[in-house]
Amino acid sequence: MKFDNVLADLNGFGRFQLRTILLMLTARMTLPLNMMLNNLIAAVPSHRCDITSLNYGDAFRNLSLEERLIVSIPVQEDGTLSSCQMFAEPQYHLLMNSSNMTDLPTVPCQNGWVYDNTSFKSTLATEWDLVCDKRRLNKATATIFFIGVMLGAVVFGYLSDRFGRKRALLVSYMTTTVFGFASAFSSSFAMFAAMRFFAGFGLSGISIITIVLCIEWVDIKHRTAVGCLISLDWSIFSAVLPVVAYFVNDWRYLVATVTSPLCLAIICWWWLPESARWLISNGKVESAHFYLTKCAKVNSREQFMADLKPEILSKVIIVENENRKYSYLDLMRTPRMRRLALLTGIVWFAVASTYYGISLNIDGFGVNIYLTQFIYGTIEIPAKAFIYFSVKKIGRRLSQTGSLVLTGLCLFCNMFIPQDKGSIRTAVGALGKMFAEAAFTAVFLYTTELYPTVMRQNGLGYCSFMARIGVAVSPLIILLEEVWGHLPSTIFTLIAFAGGLSASRLTETRNIRLPETIEDVEQTRRRSISMLEDKSQL
Repeated sequence: MKFDNVLADLNGFGRFQLRTILLMLTARMTLPLNMMLNNLIAAVPSHRCDITSLNYGDAFRNLSLEERLIVSIPVQEDGTLSSCQMFAEPQYHLLMNSSNMTDLPTVPCQNGWVYDNTSFKSTLATEWDLVCDKRRLNKATATIFFIGVMLGAVVFGYLSDRFGRKRALLVSYMTTTVFGFASAFSSSFAMFAAMRFFAGFGLSGISIITIVLCIEWVDIKHRTAVGCLISLDWSIFSAVLPVVAYFVNDWRYLVATVTSPLCLAIICWWWLPESARWLISNGKVESAHFYLTKCAKVNSREQFMADLKPEILSKVIIVENENRKYSYLDLMRTPRMRRLALLTGIVWFAVASTYYGISLNIDGFGVNIYLTQFIYGTIEIPAKAFIYFSVKKIGRRLSQTGSLVLTGLCLFCNMFIPQDKGSIRTAVGALGKMFAEAAFTAVFLYTTELYPTVMRQNGLGYCSFMARIGVAVSPLIILLEEVWGHLPSTIFTLIAFAGGLSASRLTETRNIRLPETIEDVEQTRRRSISMLEDKSQL
């Protein structure tokens, strides 16, 4: 008997599993709210130089505001006032001929900026004047946050495999809550950046631990459905975020709002089960028997557990050395694990960088920022249905490869659509976002099935680390549009194609038991599905 047989007999997707998913919902809803938050809190509204404190004598003071703007700030080619430049001295002749601006001396804004507060009451840019020469600093807030996410993936991947899923999850809850609220009360940009770094650090644990805990509690038959179902909260709350931000348009209140669900998540944590797979793999058979008994009771399968003693349970997962402690070094010690780590690392980098390359550039498609964010969140819902049937019918490998290639094609096509065709660019961008989300949904399920139980969180932590490198460089790649307008899209397209090629070299996992040990991965024999299920169930 294997562990998947045990889960099948306990009802591999019953009320116990549904309750587990729901108990983690309040924590998981904060993932998209925080990951996409930078689009809104770092938005740069229209702005111009502040001329209210200029003192050029009575002639200047007697002018109306409109006339002062004409003589003080140059007009750009599109007819709007310059955002970063002002005339060195008033150009009164422009009141007679405003088109004659040739070779007039200009200087950077001397007294700050005036911002358009129509869409945003307050953002990071308006709070600390992160515009013009400081524009890159504003973009860097996303990079700093995702560097925290990247490092958190490594740390929480190790902690989860070393001390258990449940304990590590509580640490991630507490870390994100404390630093999330601290960032909302930051008194300087440096403090805000530091607090967001640690908030991202904690969020990474929530991301990788919750998905693994869910997958490890369901049987083979329902793995695909659960993998897609638990990721649906990302799409729903990605669409909810712009609605919340529309009404909470002060960045401090918005940060506090998206962090607050974690207070409830900490309470719900007490009822979460530990992974029985992890407990057995680490020799904690009595604890595993306790949680399996609770599962049987909730799913009305008590009779089965009456016959399943702890000594029998200890044999469902064969571990050569129960006292062995696994680390990231085990990813490189054996040939098949090395190959797996290399290929999955490339795939995760490609999936994350292209997904966030689209998601973090929502103001680059010519439509209202709230509407674009809403469209991008909504379009992910059909992506879930698409990838569910895809991984179920044609398998994980082809689904992962195809979704990445289609994402790259959408990015490539968008390069040839004129900037003034904002609605068309948004439509193609949304289609690319849909395929990118499909790739993200597939890669979580696929990677969880590829790595063995004893290394699953380490493997997912490493992959998430590679993904966050991709996320961290995405805002910097977008800045390359200053060199050539199509350079970011070209880079993201090539990355997507490289990820698709790497995914095509991975092993198919449809209808196969989860590997439990490194030895299972290194063996060449095909792992069969549960003896109680037939091949048609997936």
